[in-house]
Amino acid sequence: MSYQAVQQVAEIRRSIYALNKELPLPAAEVAKIVEHAVLHTPSSFNSQSTRVVVLFGAEHEKLWDLTTEALRAIVPAENFAPTEQKLAMFKAAAGSVLFFEDQKVVKGLQEQFPAYAANFPVWAEHTDAMHQYAVWTTLAAAGIGANLQHYNPVIDAAVAKTWNIPADWTLRAQLVFGGIAAPAGEKTFAPLEGRFAVHGL
Repeated sequence: MSYQAVQQVAEIRRSIYALNKELPLPAAEVAKIVEHAVLHTPSSFNSQSTRVVVLFGAEHEKLWDLTTEALRAIVPAENFAPTEQKLAMFKAAAGSVLFFEDQKVVKGLQEQFPAYAANFPVWAEHTDAMHQYAVWTTLAAAGIGANLQHYNPVIDAAVAKTWNIPADWTLRAQLVFGGIAAPAGEKTFAPLEGRFAVHGL
């Protein structure tokens, strides 16, 4: 495979919000895509601290129902309609991937390598982000749309209770995925000047 092929996949990965339940692949194959990312995404000190839960069908819908309940409790009723519409859009998708970081692993590394203790939480976030990107980009290559959400920590307790999540796992993001009902809009780019530099070429 050429590096250009990898770049082309990176270019088609977009935030797609108009999703439906019609996946171009069987759900089991989608789960295998996520599993592959968990196995092959790098982590600092080979910590492998990222934890992932995939939700399909009614379990996925349950996530967005409990998110709706959690937000209804904190968003004023007169302002809730736009939030409710957004959450309904997520619920209309085929599934969600929940990304966590296992704090027991992070704390263990801090104790084992005290000179780097302050860095391990940061490196764990890097690891989690790489898992998110690996899953999202591979789904894009498979013709599956997705968008990344961050309703943590508002939904953390409900998620932990509903899916029996260990107390040491911290929820970091929710990737909503599904069939593409409408493509993403045109992407704009900030100037590379000030964002990119090369020395010694």
